[in-house]
Amino acid sequence: MGLRTFLTDAWSWLNYKPAMAGTHDGRPHRALGPELHASWLPDEAVRRLAAYKLLAAYDSNQAGELAALTGNEAASERREFGDPSTFVDTALTHLLGKSQQITVPGAEHARDEDASPESEAAAEAQQRLRVWAEAELLPLRMQAAERKAVLLGDALYLLAWDPEMGRVRLKTYDPGFYFPVIEADADPGDYPRRVHLAWEIPEDPRRGAKARVRRITYELGPIAPATRSAVDNRGQTSRNPVVDEAGDYVLQPGDVYAPESGRIERRYPWAPDRPSTTTCYLTDAEWFLDDLRHGQSLDDLPLDQAHIRTRPDGEVLHRLDLQLDFIPLVHISNTVADGEHFGQSSLAKVMQALDELAETDTDSARASATTGAPIIGLAGARAEVDRATGHPRPLSIEPGTVFQLGDGGRMDVLDTSGQLAELRARVEEIRDRAAVNARLPAVSLGTLDPSDVPSGYALQLSLAPLDSLVDAMRLARAHKYALLLKMVQRIHQAGGAEGWPTGIVYPARLVFGPHTPTDRTAILDEVVKAVSAEVLSLETGVRMLQDAGYPIGDTREEVNRIISRKTVPRLDNRSARDAPTSSAHTAAKASRPGVD
Repeated sequence: MGLRTFLTDAWSWLNYKPAMAGTHDGRPHRALGPELHASWLPDEAVRRLAAYKLLAAYDSNQAGELAALTGNEAASERREFGDPSTFVDTALTHLLGKSQQITVPGAEHARDEDASPESEAAAEAQQRLRVWAEAELLPLRMQAAERKAVLLGDALYLLAWDPEMGRVRLKTYDPGFYFPVIEADADPGDYPRRVHLAWEIPEDPRRGAKARVRRITYELGPIAPATRSAVDNRGQTSRNPVVDEAGDYVLQPGDVYAPESGRIERRYPWAPDRPSTTTCYLTDAEWFLDDLRHGQSLDDLPLDQAHIRTRPDGEVLHRLDLQLDFIPLVHISNTVADGEHFGQSSLAKVMQALDELAETDTDSARASATTGAPIIGLAGARAEVDRATGHPRPLSIEPGTVFQLGDGGRMDVLDTSGQLAELRARVEEIRDRAAVNARLPAVSLGTLDPSDVPSGYALQLSLAPLDSLVDAMRLARAHKYALLLKMVQRIHQAGGAEGWPTGIVYPARLVFGPHTPTDRTAILDEVVKAVSAEVLSLETGVRMLQDAGYPIGDTREEVNRIISRKTVPRLDNRSARDAPTSSAHTAAKASRPGVD
C-alpha cells in the first residue's frame, strides 16, 4: 500500500530532511555522497554517516547547496550567515574553558613538610603527563577533536608508540572512519573488542591506481606464539609463526604457557602480579573495489584478496601483536550514553530552527533589495524613443533624475521597509528561540548588551542553562579522558620509556577551566575578608583565586611565598627612607644619652 514507516533512532531528528530518507530502499539521497551507497559499508552505519555529512554542510554554509542537489531548486538562493557554526564554536569554547590541566590526586601535597612518598610519586607522574601533553600539543588536538564531537556528536583519538621519538603519539580521526563491532547484547558503554578504521580511496587514472578500501583493525584476542614477517613467491606479505629447531612454536620474550588453562600468559608492566591471556592485534590492509562482491560487509572482507600493508621498519601489519591488553582508541561522545554507543550533536534539537532562520534571512535579503532599490510606477511621463528601434527606452532612476509629468501624472513608490523591519524582528525571535533550546543564552553568544543586565545575580541566573549544558558535556567526557591518560602511561611502560616506572598507573584526570566570566574583584575581596577572619584557610583562598583566573601556577608554591613574606620583617616607605644605612647611627645614639 506504500505506507511510510515511522523510524526512531539516534538520528531520527533528521527525518524531516528529504536527503535522509529520499530513496526507495531507505538509504539517504546520493547527494550526500556516493560512498554512502558503497557495498562494503555496514548498513547500521549509513544513517550515522549521512547525518555527519548533513551536519558538516550546515557548519560550512552549504545546506542550501545540498538541498538544491536533492531537488529543491529554490534552495540555491538560500542565505546562510554562519549561525550553526557560531552555535558550535560557542558550545566548544564553554566546554573546554580557558584552560585544561592534567591533575593526579595527591600531587598537591608533594611539597608539604611531611609529604609522603606516595604524594611525591603522584607529583612526578603528574609532571610526566604534563610534559607529554605539551610535547604532543594536547590542547590543539583537543580543539580539533572536540569540535567534531560538538558538531557531529563523536570524536576519536588514536594512541601509538613511536620508538624514534621515545613517546606516545596522539592522533585524531574523523568519526566517519570509526566502525566498532558492537555485540547484540553488549552495553552501549562497554568497550568493543574489535574496532575498524576504514575509508574509501578514490581511483587515480593518472597514476593508474584503482579505487580501493583501506581498513585498519584493532582486535583483542588470546595471546599467540611469536610471528615474523614473510614474503611468498608471489610477493604477498604475511606473518608466519616462529619455530625452533625441534619444530615447536616459539613464545614472545616473557610469555609463559599455562598447561592448566591451555593458554599463553603474559605479565604486563602495569600489572606484574596479574597474568593476562589477552593482547591486541593490529591489521592494516587494502582491497580493490572491483574484487569485492555485493553483500560483503566491512567486518568480513576476504583476507585472501587483501593487500597487507607494511610498516616503515619492515613489519607486516597482519595480526601484529601490539603487546597491549587494550585497544589504543578512545571514542569521545558529546552526550551521555543512553542506549546508544554514539553521541548526539549539539545542533540536534535546533536543526529546524536553523532552517527557519536561514529562510527568514533569505526573505530579509529579498525585501532589502526592494527597499534599497524600490519599485517605482510613473503615470503621465513621456518615455524617450530609441531612434534605431523605434521602441521606448526603459526608464532608469539615478540621483538628480528629473521626469516631466503631464496633467494628472504621478509617481508611486512601493515601500517595503515595514516588511523588512518585521522580518528582522522575526530573525531575532528565531535566533533567541534557537539559543534557548540549545541552552546557549544570549550572554554566551555575545548578543546581549551589558547595560541590559540589572545585576550580577541576574546574569548568573541567565547562565544556569549553560551551566547544565557544560556539566552534562563534561560528565560524558570525564571517564574517557581518564582512560586516555591511563593508556598513555601504560603504552610508555610497554615501550620502555625512560623515566616511566612500571608497576603502577596513577588515576590522572583532565580538569577543564571555568567556562563563565567571573567578577575577579568581588572574589578577591571575598577571599581577603574570609581568610582574615579565619573562616577560610589560606590554601582554599588561593585556590579560589586560581579558579577565578588569577595567574597562579601552583597553589602550594603561592601559599609558601605568602607565608615566607609574612615572616620577614618589612619597613614601610617612610621608615625605609629615613633609616640610616651605616653603623654610625648606632654610635650616634650611644653618644646622646636619653635618645630612644
